[in-house]
Amino acid sequence: MSKQDFIITKEYQNKRIDKVLTDLNKESSRSQIQSWIRDGYVKVNGEQVKSNYKCQLNDQVVWEEPEVQELEIEPENIPLDIRYEDEHLLVVNKAKGMVVHPSHGHRTGTLVHALLYHCDDLSGINGVYRPGIVHRIDKDTSGLLVVAKHDQAHEILSEQLSNKEVKRSYEAIVHGVIDHDKATIDAPIGRDPNDRQKMAVVDNGKPAVTHFSVVDRFEKFSHVYCDLETGRTHQIRVHFQYIDYPLVGDPKYGRRKTLDVQGQALHARKLSFRHPMTGEQMSFTCEPPDIFKDTLENVSKMY
Repeated sequence: MSKQDFIITKEYQNKRIDKVLTDLNKESSRSQIQSWIRDGYVKVNGEQVKSNYKCQLNDQVVWEEPEVQELEIEPENIPLDIRYEDEHLLVVNKAKGMVVHPSHGHRTGTLVHALLYHCDDLSGINGVYRPGIVHRIDKDTSGLLVVAKHDQAHEILSEQLSNKEVKRSYEAIVHGVIDHDKATIDAPIGRDPNDRQKMAVVDNGKPAVTHFSVVDRFEKFSHVYCDLETGRTHQIRVHFQYIDYPLVGDPKYGRRKTLDVQGQALHARKLSFRHPMTGEQMSFTCEPPDIFKDTLENVSKMY
């Protein structure tokens, strides 16, 4: 692990620490440097800081560039539903029940294991256990994800996400009959103070905005389309619980008495973004899995 230290001069005064380090190290992307800051490899005056820290004159910056780790995840020959692929990225329709990347309790069978078998190269910005992963969806949520094959593509796609240029649309089946044809849920989301394993609408949470429209209404359920303006953890699930129309089958935020649909009835149906290298506007749409369609048919017959 190489270690560097320097003193902030007038040239870098009042500039963000992540931008300063990106300027000083042309070989590393800004997203990669932000991950190093987050993981504690950068300290200012002996203290860990956030990426948006504004450097002050004569600040002492100590920066340790972590050694490249050997990738220990074994590729697995798991079928993938690839909707688009070139030398820079893939768009994948993730199956319901598949975890996106390895974590405690999910050491095998993830999307990352499948991607490593399929691809020779994936971006390394998000570290050893999340190569190529630009954004995630929950294990029991199906649908579209974009995956980066190299760091430059990853960084540009991440910037589009931050700037709200990536459009993500979902469809869901919720309990209850929603009267409004269209509405917006604007409610901040943070960690649930009563259960650290869950998210909740809380006063000190991060801004979260979900736009939705009702596609169809049934006796006790509604079929909705949702457009995300922000991308908070479990955002759609938390927001619909908050307005008392929880998602069907949701084991964490749903009703105790619900339908068995193998997890929440939620599908990432549409994904739009600019190609990171060509600038071409790209848009993809995919149908939900059979269990989602079957559930819609079944609730339409309930009286």
